[in-house]
Amino acid sequence: MKGLIKKDLLNLASYKTSLFIVIIFCSIAIAWTTSVTFAPIVISTIIGMIVLSTFNYDEISKSDKYILSLPVTRKDVVLSKYILAVVSTVIGAVLGVILTIIIVQIMNMVRSSELINLNYESLLSTAFGGMFGIALIQSIQIPSIYKWGAEKGRIQMFVLIFLLILLILGASFLFTKIGFNIDMSSIESFLNKFGILLFVGLIIIMYSISYKISYKIFSHKDY
Repeated sequence: MKGLIKKDLLNLASYKTSLFIVIIFCSIAIAWTTSVTFAPIVISTIIGMIVLSTFNYDEISKSDKYILSLPVTRKDVVLSKYILAVVSTVIGAVLGVILTIIIVQIMNMVRSSELINLNYESLLSTAFGGMFGIALIQSIQIPSIYKWGAEKGRIQMFVLIFLLILLILGASFLFTKIGFNIDMSSIESFLNKFGILLFVGLIIIMYSISYKISYKIFSHKDY
């Protein structure tokens, strides 16, 4: 398991420069805007998407055929991908939170006349929201990649997300037409109390279902 994760990390080493540029961009953006809580979303999304590129390396090198000749199980191969996906999502969110706090503190020292009031509760909620977003993308894309390959799997993911957006917009339009009113204040109050627990629960459920689907697909593949 450690060897599989290490192999993927070595493949991802080429993205160090890209990640550094993203961090610099976020730092500059935080310094010049009053909306400072977006960094966890951006960084967790970028890191989460970079991790998915390991499938491209595996497909090009046809490494799965070689890996399965070693004393590892198919469950180990799939599980290593999900461990890397989960860890990357968490690291991205944590890095975004830390970066935001540091930049805001620096800017408040430099521009003492224009202090930025950082809402830590909002920052934390944004971080979990970003984790939920990238977890949703990964949970859809990883099984798609196992089923159709890296390139086709990416296309299938965008199709599924597009259909999901259409479904949400259609439901919203239908509710509006029939005069169904949603009490946004109640929803906001609920999210303020249980939002983080809800995000964590949904993330665990999504990854669990996605892992089972991916393992089932991969276990029936012939190499």
